[in-house]
Amino acid sequence: MLADQEKLPLEVDVHHVKSLLDAGTEFLFIDCREPDEHETTRIEGTTLFPLSQMQERIAEIEQHRETHIIVHCHHGGRSMRVTQWLIKQEFLQVQNMAGGIDDWSLNIDDSVPRY
Repeated sequence: MLADQEKLPLEVDVHHVKSLLDAGTEFLFIDCREPDEHETTRIEGTTLFPLSQMQERIAEIEQHRETHIIVHCHHGGRSMRVTQWLIKQEFLQVQNMAGGIDDWSLNIDDSVPRY
């Protein structure tokens, strides 16, 4: 299955994620921002797993080891780190949402506040 990861692009853009959501495609959509950021604004359907808690909470996403996972943060930096870390933990279908929630607000849903 490692070959499957190599076929997936490491990053996807917000338009691709929106099309997956619109199509009802099942995937785990992780928000790796901190709780205060999540309280400020969020994308519906995301699951909060802050970067600062990822290592101690890994068991909570263990059941998703072979599930498609997309990770986002504010601009894409932290989520790329989480994406790469999850791949090293042998989660096989992980992608980073480039541009993060800021790009989502600019290009998908302007009702999501920018900060």
